[in-house]
Amino acid sequence: MNKGYISTILLFLIISLNAFAQNSTKIAPKREFRGVWVATVTNIDWPSRQGLSVDQQKQELIGILEQHKKSGMNAILLQIRPTADALYAKSREPWSHWLMGKQGLAPAAGYDPLDFAIKESHLRGMELHAWFNPYRATMSAKQVTSENHITKSKPELFYRYGGQILFDPGLPEVRAYITQVILDVVKEYDIDGVHFDDYFYPYRIAGQTIKDEATFNKYGGEFKNIADWRRNNVDVLIKMVNDSVHHYKKHIKFGVSPFGIWRNFREDTLGSKTNGLSNYGELYADSRKWIKEGWIDYINPQIYFTFNRSAAPFGVLLDWWSNNTFGRHLYIGQAAYLVNKTTKVDLTWLKGDEIPKQIRYIRANNRVQGSVFFSSKSLSTNAKSVADSLRKDLYKYPALPPQMPWLDDVMPNEPQNLKAEAKSDGIHINWTKPLPAEDGETASGYLIYRFEEGEKVDILNPKNIIHISFVDYPFYLDTNFEKGKRYNYLVTALDRLKNESEASGPIGVQAK
Repeated sequence: MNKGYISTILLFLIISLNAFAQNSTKIAPKREFRGVWVATVTNIDWPSRQGLSVDQQKQELIGILEQHKKSGMNAILLQIRPTADALYAKSREPWSHWLMGKQGLAPAAGYDPLDFAIKESHLRGMELHAWFNPYRATMSAKQVTSENHITKSKPELFYRYGGQILFDPGLPEVRAYITQVILDVVKEYDIDGVHFDDYFYPYRIAGQTIKDEATFNKYGGEFKNIADWRRNNVDVLIKMVNDSVHHYKKHIKFGVSPFGIWRNFREDTLGSKTNGLSNYGELYADSRKWIKEGWIDYINPQIYFTFNRSAAPFGVLLDWWSNNTFGRHLYIGQAAYLVNKTTKVDLTWLKGDEIPKQIRYIRANNRVQGSVFFSSKSLSTNAKSVADSLRKDLYKYPALPPQMPWLDDVMPNEPQNLKAEAKSDGIHINWTKPLPAEDGETASGYLIYRFEEGEKVDILNPKNIIHISFVDYPFYLDTNFEKGKRYNYLVTALDRLKNESEASGPIGVQAK
C-alpha cells in the first residue's frame, strides 16, 4: 500500500480521535461526583461564627446548600467531628464548641444539625457524607475542653504533638473507640457516606517527636521498625471502619481524602514522578494499599497543585492515581481556596482558568469519576469565578453520583401510575412508588425528565433532567415552562446507591 496513503489515513484518524476527545469533554456527563467540603473547624465554612441561634444556623446552612445546588453540586462532605466532639445530637462525645462557643453546650433542645443537614441536602438532590477527623482531639494547647471530654476521662489514650492532643493510633482501645463513634452515626443517621480527610499521624514539625515508643514496645509485635508499625496501625483502623460500616448499612460509602502524593518514584518505583511530601513516608498512611485491598469505596486525593507545579504537576498526579484505583472510584480534591492567591512556588493560581482546565482534564480520563472542592466558602469568595464557570458551563446540567456496583447493582423498578395535570400554579406531576426490586428496595429518590413536543426522548443526556431529589416524595410541581406549549414527562426511581430504574411514561400535557 502507498506510504503516503497510509500517512493520510493515520493523520485523519488522529484528527478524528482528537476531535472526539475534545467534544467528549465538552459534554457534561450524566454521572459525576461533584462534592464540596463544608468545614466546621475554626468556623471555616459553617457556622460562620460561634453562638448563632438555631434559626441563624439553619438559614446559613440552607444558603450554603442552595448556593451549591445552583452550581451543580451533588454531594456535601460535612465535617461533623473536628476534635473528638460532635456537631450532632446522638453522640457519646460532647457538643463541639464551634457551634455555641463552649464545648458541651447544646445549641437548643430538639435541634440536631446533622439530621437537619441530611434532610435539606437530600431534598436538593445532594448526598451527605459525614466527615470525621479520627485522631485529632484538640486543635491547640489553648482549646478548652469540657469535663467529660475523653482527653480528661482517658488521658492515657493520647500524646501531644505540635500543641495538639492526638489519639495514639497504636492502641487497640483507640481504634475500637473511633470505630464506635462512627457507628453511632451510621446507625442513627441517614447519611450517604463516611469520610476521612488527610490527618492520620501528624504532619512533621521540626524539633517535634511522636511520643509513642511505649505503645510500640507493648504492641509492636513482630514489626522491626516503628514506621511499618505505624502504617499498620492506620491500615487496621481503615479496614475496621470499612467492615463495620458495611456490616450495618451496605449502602453507606466509605472514602478517604489523603494528601495528593502516595510515594515519589525515587522512594518506590510504584510511586509517581513527583518530588514532595508523601503519605507513606511522612504521615504513615499507605493510601494506595487501602484502595488496592478494597477497604474503601472511593479515594479522593488532594491534588492541590497546578499543571505547572514542577515538583508535583496536577496532570502527573491525576494520571498516576487513575492507574492505581483498582476498580474503585477516584474523585480529585481541587483547591478552590488557592484560586487568586499568590504563592511563592506557583503563580498559576492567579489565572482564573486553572480549575476549569483541571475539570476538563478529569473528564478526559474515564478512570476518574469526579471532583471535591475545598472549601465551601472559597466558592463564594476568592473562587467566585470558578463557581460561575461551574454554574454556567461545566456543571450547567445536573448529574447523578456514579454507581458503585460492588455495593449494589440491583436496579429499582419504575414508578407507577404517572400522571400530569396543568393547573393555575404549574404542572402537577405525581406517581406512586415502585414495587420492590429483587433486593427489596423501592425508591429513595426520583428523577424528572422533560421534553418539548416532538423532541427526541433521551434520558442519557443530562440537559433533559429538570429535577433530582433523594427523598421518597412522589410529586413534583413544574413552574418553569412556556404557556401554551406541550411537554412530555418521564420519571425514574433511584435506590440508595443511585441505581436508576427504567422510565415511567412519557406522559404529555399542555401548559396553561
